[in-house]
Amino acid sequence: MLYADRIEAGRALIEPLARFRGTDAVVLALPRGGVPVAAEVARALDLPLGLALVRKVGLPEQPELAVAALAGPEGETLVVNSDVADMAGLSPARIDALAASQRAELARRRALWLGAHPVPALRNRPVILVDDGLATGATMRAAVAWARAQGASEIVAAVPVGAPQAVAALLALADSVVCPHAPDGFRAVGLHYRDFRQTDDAEVRALLDAHRAAKPDA
Repeated sequence: MLYADRIEAGRALIEPLARFRGTDAVVLALPRGGVPVAAEVARALDLPLGLALVRKVGLPEQPELAVAALAGPEGETLVVNSDVADMAGLSPARIDALAASQRAELARRRALWLGAHPVPALRNRPVILVDDGLATGATMRAAVAWARAQGASEIVAAVPVGAPQAVAALLALADSVVCPHAPDGFRAVGLHYRDFRQTDDAEVRALLDAHRAAKPDA
């Protein structure tokens, strides 16, 4: 399956999530790429839209390989990828040190994207976590752990495409996973989109502001 762009990918999630229309569920996007996807879901289901603030903690020599991931406005939830940590021989103290700089970056991005708008309260309400795809699943696992700690009554991870092994791992953490396309031989999220250009900070702010304007009571 090949999506034209993140908007079309978001529309593929609407029907599987239709049961949340008219509920007190909240849609939280994993920025940046998950925001256009989540905006389509939130608009179609008439649900509030917010951000699940997440940040990958990469290896010093291979920053694209996640040894851990942070989630939450303060980066308060840290989920360690134990396989990568063991492979790299990193101690918990070293991982904490690597996470510190990413917490600072998370705070900068929170101010940039959200301004004075708070993250929605999650206690006793369903939470739909949305990203544009699932490769290793590190940041989504961190987002699920954070939402669980915030007291969400139900947690759904929703992605248009994902690696089968990452989807399987996520099923053990989230209450349910929506992933219309989990092909064998998965290599990269971007290969399943015709247009996979980077979502920039301005687009994140614009999508959030537009949704707040259309749904001011959210």
